[in-house]
Amino acid sequence: MSALPRFFSHPIRYLRWAAIEKPAIFYSLVIGSMGPVTILVAPPIRRMFGDGKRPEIPLTYPIPSGPRKTLEGYDDE
Repeated sequence: MSALPRFFSHPIRYLRWAAIEKPAIFYSLVIGSMGPVTILVAPPIRRMFGDGKRPEIPLTYPIPSGPRKTLEGYDDE
């Protein structure tokens, strides 16, 4: 058996080893595992603080009703 623990055979032992020997790997695993939790936890907390749904982005430009006014005084003919 090798001296280095493997993640899939002993995950807790691997995390303990990575926290001491390779902290960058350990903290990347910790931060990466927080992503799915954030998706489930963040929306209820946002609603609790009063941050509702965002208004939808308009897909068309509103066309004004009535005839267009002619511009005067710009000399751009």
